Amino acid sequence: MPADLAEALAGFMAATRGDPLRSAFSDVRRAHPGGLAAPVPAEEFEAHWAVMSQSPRSGPGTAYVHVPFCETHCLFCGFYKYHWRKRDGAPYVDSVLTQARRLQGLPLLDGPPLRALYLGGGTPTILAAPDLHRLVSELRALLPLAPDCEITLEGRILAFTEDKMRAAFDAGVNRVSLGVQTFDEPVRHSLGRKAGRQAVIATLEKLVALDCGAIVIDLIYGLPGQSFETWAEDLRLVEAIGLDGVDLYGLNLIPGTPLTTAIDKRKLDPVPRQDLGVFYAAGAEAMEQAGWEAISTSHWRSPSLRERSVYNYLSKTGAECIAFGAGAGGALGGVGYRLTPTVDAYARQLDQGQLPITNMFRARPDAALVNMIRAGMERGRLDSARVRAAPGGEAAMDDLEPLLAHWSRAGLMVRRQRFFDLTVAGRFWQVAMTQRIIGFLDHPQRQPMATLLLEEGEK
Repeated sequence: MPADLAEALAGFMAATRGDPLRSAFSDVRRAHPGGLAAPVPAEEFEAHWAVMSQSPRSGPGTAYVHVPFCETHCLFCGFYKYHWRKRDGAPYVDSVLTQARRLQGLPLLDGPPLRALYLGGGTPTILAAPDLHRLVSELRALLPLAPDCEITLEGRILAFTEDKMRAAFDAGVNRVSLGVQTFDEPVRHSLGRKAGRQAVIATLEKLVALDCGAIVIDLIYGLPGQSFETWAEDLRLVEAIGLDGVDLYGLNLIPGTPLTTAIDKRKLDPVPRQDLGVFYAAGAEAMEQAGWEAISTSHWRSPSLRERSVYNYLSKTGAECIAFGAGAGGALGGVGYRLTPTVDAYARQLDQGQLPITNMFRARPDAALVNMIRAGMERGRLDSARVRAAPGGEAAMDDLEPLLAHWSRAGLMVRRQRFFDLTVAGRFWQVAMTQRIIGFLDHPQRQPMATLLLEEGEK
């Protein structure tokens, strides 16, 4: 085997000995898998937007609203942008609604109704109750939302008071997603989280008691100071409180964040990398024992069936998305775009009738195929028949099957007729595997590598 080919192939192979939860790959690769998008020159933004805005949407669609303010900077977060000042809330909502009104009458609002409206950040729950109500209710009036549209309000426990809860629900929010991360008070405080354990529990119990929508939280495993015992208690509380959904994420050490800096200076010690899969497996087992359903590799829902995670899933499928707010990202007609990230500049451009877009990129030519793979892997089941039905899918699947067979031998997948179902270990490594699949398809030597993997499997 040529040395360069062997070196290239090694980057896609998994360890076939040992515990796959601990050592299938040498990296965890927590970033979401990307692709080969081509940037659009700034001088072409206006022309592209003219086409995008004058074209009716086709297929499932969503809308995303970015609220970039935070009251505190959590140590692990790479999304902190603006420190919250109360005087910023109402003018910012004005700007977002101005942008939404500008779209009225444009064909991009035609087509299938939007299946999800997501208010993310930042911390959308930091807005005052009247501004929350105004933002959601007016967007509902301005956008073509489906009757069963999932309307998510993302946020934090801190400052999410009952008047805000009621304002959000009264305006039409039917899903609340809060970044709890952990209930353990010492770990929370070490990460810069202000609310204590009892405050977190009380807020969640209040939301559940209001009985107005799905209540979902994020938990993170791998946090400094976290133990298997504290993780087990976090998982127990998820069921005990009566939540509708939970998302379990491994700690992503983002360069430049306060947490990464503290770890580099040995002020904090994260959970050993090889233990992350064991935490994930414990979480999956706890949810199964509680009778919860895994609706993706990181999302579970309770028997209430309220949790649907529509936006999260559609975002993995390449669905069209209309973006609102400073720094928000969207995609229309095969072109992705991001709005001006600076709040003042975003507002000023809208006031002056300018297009508040800071960059655009064309989707890769095989986006339909890649999105089919990403969506299947996200769900934990890759359907080879559906992949083959996508443009370019036959050749891609022919070359991928030897790699998938290798991963099956490594304990990451099980083939069931046309389906490749991820094992618990495979679900833990899903993002890393999806990145490798896309990288394998893009590799100029993918066919020789597929041949070598096929020969390996026949030995």
